[in-house]
Amino acid sequence: MAIPPVLLDATHVTFDAPTAERLVKLGAANIVRAHEQLIIGPSRLVPAEHIRAREAWFSSCEQCSDSDDAGEAWDQLYSSDLRWVPPVVVWAAESLDDRVNLWRACSYLRSLGIQSSDVLIVEFECVYGTMKRFPEPPRLPPFDCSGSVAHHADEVLLDRLDKARPWPAERYERAVRLWERYADENPLPFVESCIAGVEGFPELASLWALLSCFFPRRTTGGALRLSRYDDLILAILSVEEWQTPVRGICNKSQLGEDLRDLVSCTGDLSLGDRLVQWAKHGSSAAVESAPGPKPPEYPLLSKVYRLTERGVRLRDKGLDQLTDAPNLPIAGTEAYSASAPWVLLEDGRLARL
Repeated sequence: MAIPPVLLDATHVTFDAPTAERLVKLGAANIVRAHEQLIIGPSRLVPAEHIRAREAWFSSCEQCSDSDDAGEAWDQLYSSDLRWVPPVVVWAAESLDDRVNLWRACSYLRSLGIQSSDVLIVEFECVYGTMKRFPEPPRLPPFDCSGSVAHHADEVLLDRLDKARPWPAERYERAVRLWERYADENPLPFVESCIAGVEGFPELASLWALLSCFFPRRTTGGALRLSRYDDLILAILSVEEWQTPVRGICNKSQLGEDLRDLVSCTGDLSLGDRLVQWAKHGSSAAVESAPGPKPPEYPLLSKVYRLTERGVRLRDKGLDQLTDAPNLPIAGTEAYSASAPWVLLEDGRLARL
């Protein structure tokens, strides 16, 4: 198995830990970790602002972290300690997380003065059955957020790298613009790009179908309803029975399957944290919590939750105002925010309330 010289000499940008580990084993020495899930949580165009916003977001989370078990930051893209030695190789799967991070990487590399002609983007399709944890599913998931470069064999990685070429300047520029729109506090230009489509970026339709699940909805009659994500959470919770987040994720109904599709993109811990947010929101919370069967070292089992009467009203009758639900940062804006009153219309568009 021949090793392309670029593997040893280039700077490699990866979007998940298994991919970084594989490249190190193959001989790559200069790895930049950009292992950040950007589907939920704040995103900002200016790197320093993005770092501050993400740090504040993670500090408010009880059950998620911005660093691994060794204390290393998952996202090191903006670190001042990095050595950006061209060429830069960006490894990206079809995963929606990877695609958003790919746009971000293109934007940041351009800000560093690295020419698009010095950037090789190595792309991989989604494959199933390559890991015991992810056997071939009985159906295709509606959102692909679990795909990884590391799901492919070493020979495939090296062959793709050997054949990699820079993107045409026009496509690279479109990726930069997509990140600029994604991180903008006004989400409408990005949503319009997703609906209309952008040449070379087929992931946009699926990405908006996913992101739209986190915005509160407005019916044609003007009623405000919970987002699809929160509606699923409150629908699965019981008024009588206490449940752990794991119990909700493992719910065997169609509601449980739909929730698992979303959680596969946000991460299990984000569901636990969303329940914490609901339990702390307002003087009359829609969800109440109690100690769970396990200690805090088991975040998805350390607390149990059940629905209150207020939660039943919100689930069944809808919202009186957006702030009846805890806000949730999405891209450059927020869902349920009085200062950013965006609602999803029944035709799939986003509108300001």
